[in-house]
Amino acid sequence: MRVSQDELQESWREIQAELRTAVTGLTFHLWLESLELAARDRDTIYVRAPRHTRTLVEERYAPLLRDAAARALGAPVAVTVVAEDWVPPPSADAKTTPRTLQEPAFNPKYTFEQFVIGDGNRLAHAAALAVAEQPAQAYNPLFLHGPPGLGKTHLLHAVGNYLRRFGGTIAARYATSDEFTTAFVKAVRGGDIDEFRTAFRDVDVLLLDDVQFFADKVRTQEEFFHTFNALYETGCQLVVSSDRPPAEMGALERRLVERFASGLVASVEPPSIEVRLAILRKRAALDGIAGFDDATLREVARQVSSSVRALEGALIRIVAHASLRDEQPSPDLAARVLAGPQSSQRPRETTVAEIQSLTASTFGTSCQALIGRDRRPAVAFARQVAMYLTRELIGVSLPTIGAAFGGRNHSTVLHAHRKVARELTKASDLARTVLELKEQLELSAPDRAE
Repeated sequence: MRVSQDELQESWREIQAELRTAVTGLTFHLWLESLELAARDRDTIYVRAPRHTRTLVEERYAPLLRDAAARALGAPVAVTVVAEDWVPPPSADAKTTPRTLQEPAFNPKYTFEQFVIGDGNRLAHAAALAVAEQPAQAYNPLFLHGPPGLGKTHLLHAVGNYLRRFGGTIAARYATSDEFTTAFVKAVRGGDIDEFRTAFRDVDVLLLDDVQFFADKVRTQEEFFHTFNALYETGCQLVVSSDRPPAEMGALERRLVERFASGLVASVEPPSIEVRLAILRKRAALDGIAGFDDATLREVARQVSSSVRALEGALIRIVAHASLRDEQPSPDLAARVLAGPQSSQRPRETTVAEIQSLTASTFGTSCQALIGRDRRPAVAFARQVAMYLTRELIGVSLPTIGAAFGGRNHSTVLHAHRKVARELTKASDLARTVLELKEQLELSAPDRAE
């Protein structure tokens, strides 16, 4: 029995869900998240593992993989851990595609039902919903812009999730600009440009996030320009997002900016306090967070106004503090936790070196490894946490952070921040570790007034 790529990915999502419940968040992120299901036959699954973790996965986690697969698939299976460049032989009952070109899963939490509408995002929401209901019939292209953390990515995933549920055979693909660029570069180097173009052009709806990062990437801009034209001219829908409107994207080619501005341009603006309160209520209900009354949530909404992501992060911080100290969530606790280093009586600051040192110590590695090219999962994740903390606590630009971590580019830093921020939306051991790190840095930082 030959297993289709869609069936393969669905099976792997179910197995991953079982794995997440069986180990801590830190263990999953360090050793299991990088695995992928390469193939499946009647009684065996083939799991790809990176070269530097393959032996450990085989020795330590093979039984766990077998149990998780048996629960997810409803039948006992053998597990074979293979190298990351392994390709199924002709006799293997599976079809695979290169990892960089696999269709990413849409985040199940990012739906239209879970999006809270306010005056600042009403047009963007209505336009995205119209696009999902009638691709290429309403607004094409649809260009969403606004500061980070306000819901642009949520709307892109919502379109994808809607089409998966109600779109029948309509094919939708989501990618960040960094993923598009990485796949393009690998395709050029590997001679697979036709396969790359098929992956991004043989779709009905293309959803591309953070196009501002195409700046200074001349060949990528040219490739996307032709991808844009190929899709548009064949009646396919394009939805793109950026942190600024087309008119302010001077670093991009003029012809590309003109394409972006040719459809509907809709902004996503910071929510009002009532909308922030509604977002917190919905997030608490969705994540099953108990013990928060409206007064406590309103205090959070009052103190945090920068973005939806910051709101959700603040809520998780309070959950972690309440759990660690065995306190009941209250407006007073929220005020104390969120005041932290922003308090006017105790303004504090820390340094990148201090963040790197404490993070390295916590994760059992060295500062040299953090800024070097060590790609072992434990080191790579510690590096991502340190980048996240640097951006949160110091607030310097992405390129500046990248320079402090061995000359990495801004998209690498942004990816690290997003990955850790997503983990903080879960009540996991890893989230608690990051929050405790952040608190230690805040409390140990020198007083500016001294």
